[in-house]
Amino acid sequence: MLNYAMMPLKNYAGFSGRSGRAEFWWYTLAIFIVQIIAQSIDAMVMGGEPGSLGFISGAISLLTFIPGLAVGFRRLHDTDRSAWWLLIGLIPLVGIIILIVFWASAGTQGPNKFGAGPNTP
Repeated sequence: MLNYAMMPLKNYAGFSGRSGRAEFWWYTLAIFIVQIIAQSIDAMVMGGEPGSLGFISGAISLLTFIPGLAVGFRRLHDTDRSAWWLLIGLIPLVGIIILIVFWASAGTQGPNKFGAGPNTP
């Protein structure tokens, strides 16, 4: 589990290739949990409101933006879709639902136009 969550950080700016469902979803869950903890610390230390973006949670957001974007690209590549599909997320509500369906879909078995199957730890 931890290996899957750390893979996108090791492949920090790798936008080519493919990522499996486990890698994408464990990374997403790990970052979600880390952000909740960081926002709680920000609220306690800085006196802000819970859920607001403080210094610590803002820094974590900046540090994890590129790896999150890259693993999203690679996950779409695994489903044999172009990374341009990420732009559909700009459509309110409907766009993110479509992306979640794409990210949750099974990947292409064997090689596709984006490379060999996803790496496993």
